[in-house]
Amino acid sequence: MKKIPCTLMRGGTSRGAFLLAEHLPEERQRRDAILMAIMGSGNELEIDGIGGGNPLTSKVAIIRRSDDSKADIDYLFAQVLVHEHRVDTTPNCGNMLSAVGAFAIEHGLIETTPPVTRVRIRNVNTNTYIEADVQTPDGAVEYEGQAKIDGVPGTAAPVALTFLNAAGAKTGQIFPTGHRVDHFDSVAVTCIDMAMPVVIIAAEDVGKTGYESPAELDADTELLRRIESIRLQAGKAMGLGDVSNMVIPKPMLISPARRGGTINVRYFMPHSCHKALAITGAIALASSCATEGTVAHRMTQLTDYGDINIEHPGGCLDIHLTNEGNEPSSIRASVIRTARKIFAGEVYIPE
Repeated sequence: MKKIPCTLMRGGTSRGAFLLAEHLPEERQRRDAILMAIMGSGNELEIDGIGGGNPLTSKVAIIRRSDDSKADIDYLFAQVLVHEHRVDTTPNCGNMLSAVGAFAIEHGLIETTPPVTRVRIRNVNTNTYIEADVQTPDGAVEYEGQAKIDGVPGTAAPVALTFLNAAGAKTGQIFPTGHRVDHFDSVAVTCIDMAMPVVIIAAEDVGKTGYESPAELDADTELLRRIESIRLQAGKAMGLGDVSNMVIPKPMLISPARRGGTINVRYFMPHSCHKALAITGAIALASSCATEGTVAHRMTQLTDYGDINIEHPGGCLDIHLTNEGNEPSSIRASVIRTARKIFAGEVYIPE
């Protein structure tokens, strides 16, 4: 058996393995084979690995010290598919990102500056930059605190994330189709690339209220077929090519908020509904809400930036938007998340 140093961490509403790049092969095929072995990919329970049999718990963060002058740390995110022997490194994951700073500090890649250490992170998947403010009151990472995020039990220390250049993260343009509204299968959608390429669809346009549970939506095979048809067409229109074997763009169904928030959402990953909401998806949706002419803006009629409260199956998520320019591409988004170290040691895989 081969053993690799590994830390299992919760970041936001996701959980996964955190690894140092130096402990993995550089060659992608060999690296991905190791990641699949670690998580137990290809089995619905991931019974032969440490994955949890769900996309939210079958994730990997690969960390190294950055050689980019604008960053301290490079973070490569890997979505290890549960039912298939496959790894997708096209998207970012903002929830896993919540734990990257703490992991880097604990592995000596960053010196602390009490009481809060700012870690400058480059997401390698999308070549975007994020600042993470990690609580280090006594020169060490503090995980315990009073911040609460929906979708996670209990409280923990807050981690403040600011996405600095999220516009056009994968395609180079915030509206990669050149339009703020497109039509696929006669359904009006907004294709926006802001931290994550997404396809925003009004739930009522595909025969849903938008308040269904994730389990109800996952059981609706006709809905999933319609959403996938729209997603495949949107992927081509966004310049991503054939996205049938990619997890981007992510589709989302939106509806009016009904618990005092700004908007309600059901976010897909892309073939099952998220039980809460991805941070990158939330940033894309919030930015769309604040941009005239989009499907989301038609629903919210926002007149300014600021705090946008997004209702989701697990509760709600607040995104704070600022814009020092005149274009959507200059939007900056901030969010509060939490993280927890679950165990640290060595993970064993077959030679």
